[in-house]
Amino acid sequence: MARLDSLIRISQLGALQACTFDTFLPDGHGLTPVRQRNLRMAYNQAWQYAQNPQGWLLLKGGYGCGKTHLAAAIANHRLNMGHPVLFVSVPDLLDHLRAAYAPNAATGYDERFEQMRTAPLLILDDLGAQSNTEWAQEKLYQIFNYRYNTRMPTIITTNQELEAIEIRIQSRMVDPALVQIIHITAPDFRRSGGDQEQSDLSTLNLHRDQTFETFDLRQGELPRAQAENLRRAFETAQEFAAHPQDWLVFSSVGFGNGKTHLAAAIANQVARQGEPVLFVMVPDLLDHLRATFNPNSHTRLDKRFDEVKTAPLLVLDDLGTESATAWAREKLYQLFNYRYNARLATVITTAVPIDELDPRLAARMLDGSRCTFFSLEVPSYRGGIKTRRTRQRRT
Repeated sequence: MARLDSLIRISQLGALQACTFDTFLPDGHGLTPVRQRNLRMAYNQAWQYAQNPQGWLLLKGGYGCGKTHLAAAIANHRLNMGHPVLFVSVPDLLDHLRAAYAPNAATGYDERFEQMRTAPLLILDDLGAQSNTEWAQEKLYQIFNYRYNTRMPTIITTNQELEAIEIRIQSRMVDPALVQIIHITAPDFRRSGGDQEQSDLSTLNLHRDQTFETFDLRQGELPRAQAENLRRAFETAQEFAAHPQDWLVFSSVGFGNGKTHLAAAIANQVARQGEPVLFVMVPDLLDHLRATFNPNSHTRLDKRFDEVKTAPLLVLDDLGTESATAWAREKLYQLFNYRYNARLATVITTAVPIDELDPRLAARMLDGSRCTFFSLEVPSYRGGIKTRRTRQRRT
């Protein structure tokens, strides 16, 4: 009990006692169905973690999306069960350590640092809001490294992009063997909802006619095995559109067999629900990024790249047709790696054999725990005998 009381004294839960699972709104205010599912998923995973804290939980999202409420709900739940918890914002944690140097401090620095480093459950709120002095970075690294090596339960909330976090800490936060990352896409609870504008990078408007309703399953045209393959691709796309989560890759040998139509159908269905979607061909994406180097560009590279990296649903069409310069390969790897670690919904189409792609990209696309890799085994819609219906343009 003495340890529990000591942690409560330096914890900030006093102002957050009302933040419980009962007072959280898992369906939000006026959210679209996709964002409702995302917030409900975050709520359910936080609740499960509260029952038996194991490993690390990273809650990431914008201001007011509910991540601090969920972290505090876990803390309050554990405290009500009699388990010690330290809940503290990162800037205040560092202030507590600095204050321990004072001659009249009730608790010495070593004791205070040990309390924080070894708390049975440590919740670090608002990582990235601190002043990043060398001393602050070193103290945080020592805490993160100790808890990483000892696998101690830890919860982190942040509105920062992971790549903006100090590299030594970042490397520990993205270890999938220890860390569960929850990206909350809900907007600020304190603001009203509304339709989301589509990115000006997106070319989805050029594919607005490519929906599930207009997709041709080519019945009576294909051999049975190929017809079954196309039907399963169609159903896989529909399932993903209903619940966009993790990655979906449509691969084929050659072009014109429907993979872009399926990717566009997913994007159009999600967009009709009011969700933001970024649909872009990979060569065009790289051109947009290169254009930011123009002195007359009104958009910085980092801002444009962050827009792509963090898109709630990103559709990358025609991977492998880009000019494979070293710069292009590095940008694509950074993009893939970020979305892989953050588990952001991503659809990829490619006509290039997987073993001819950058191995770093291929490794993430072939990870069956996070990506559904579907090979389309049907010939092009173009050429041969066609019915009136199959004369529609397909890519």
